[in-house]
Amino acid sequence: MNHIVTVQDAVTAFADFMEPTDAELEAIEQEMPVILADVDLLDAQIITLDRIPTELDNRRLRRARRRALAARLAAANPTAAATVPGGAA
Repeated sequence: MNHIVTVQDAVTAFADFMEPTDAELEAIEQEMPVILADVDLLDAQIITLDRIPTELDNRRLRRARRRALAARLAAANPTAAATVPGGAA
């Protein structure tokens, strides 16, 4: 007969080397605007799941999509986000 034994240490033990590094935390911090914009977009989409979207819902979705795209653009090209669109060169 084989006994089933849980391996509690392997599941719950965290060593110092398992913590995120400063570089990983910095990468998360740089991606945070994109993450928050995506969360706002998901919230707007979830609101419209169980009903026919109203004009206000459509505007909320459009704004959330624009914010998500702008956040992704700023994350992908930080120099383009620093310039003013339509400004003099």
